[in-house]
Amino acid sequence: MNNRRSFIVGIKSKKLSKKEKFFLIKYKPWGVILFSRNIKNIKQTCKLTYEIRKIFKDKKYPILIDQEGGRVSRLRDIISFDNFTSEFFGKKFLKDKYKFKIIYKLFIDKTSYFLNELGININTVPVLDLRVKGSNNVIGDRSFSKNPNIVSTIGDFCIKNYHDNSIGTVIKHIPGHGLSKVDSHKFTPVITKSKKYLIKNDFKAFKNKKAFFAMTGHLIFKAFDKKNTVTHSKKMIEVIRKKIGFKNILISDDLSMKSLKNDLGINTVKAYKAGCNIALHCNGNLKQMEIVAKNSPLLDNFIIKKTSQFYKILG
Repeated sequence: MNNRRSFIVGIKSKKLSKKEKFFLIKYKPWGVILFSRNIKNIKQTCKLTYEIRKIFKDKKYPILIDQEGGRVSRLRDIISFDNFTSEFFGKKFLKDKYKFKIIYKLFIDKTSYFLNELGININTVPVLDLRVKGSNNVIGDRSFSKNPNIVSTIGDFCIKNYHDNSIGTVIKHIPGHGLSKVDSHKFTPVITKSKKYLIKNDFKAFKNKKAFFAMTGHLIFKAFDKKNTVTHSKKMIEVIRKKIGFKNILISDDLSMKSLKNDLGINTVKAYKAGCNIALHCNGNLKQMEIVAKNSPLLDNFIIKKTSQFYKILG
């Protein structure tokens, strides 16, 4: 693990190209993330994850996916979870907590079963962003509730049950994307609420979570840092570490998103300088991947220690 670099990449298609194999061998990213473009059926996906792990000679090598359910379902070509939005589970929780636990556990068990079968060991859930009226729909029904206490409780349940199924989790988008009026895939959201409001509401949903990983949001919280998005803000990462109390591995959101204004190399370096442990790059563009790789340091002792802790739940 010592010779790996602290970044995660996506790949272009349903199998590794020769150039991608060479890239993985040369730069040794900490992990690989899969999307719908990489997944056709069970056999093909198993072959793909096997090929990735064979390069690293590591049966537990981190392979991630965004499999939230609802509109963020990367396994859609294998099984449909389109109706199972976070909003759906949030409403179940309010109506009948006992039934909620049965249904949500079943959903997590089934999702985990497929992920384990496919050779995927990290799911980038739960979304702990609040549902805020009048905000951009980039979160929308991906949120459990407008109430931070409910979001937090469901989040704890989600993390525990995925861990029980030997799947790591990534809480996102820390410290909260719910107030965003624009989609950070395209623009930079700027949040103007006071520190007191944010700590009591949006940030509260992320407190004391036992996930091994958290993903930063590409948005500006003016009350804390007028200039930098969370991913690039030392002040905001200090809030995440001290006020929210997240102690594990901090992953940037996708560095190819248009919310970030500088060039990719600068954005990669800035993410590490601010305090992100791992940089994420998703689109599978090999030239861009090389820029991220060349600007990414080797894993430090903190990442190695936390990754080893994560490996323990994988059995």
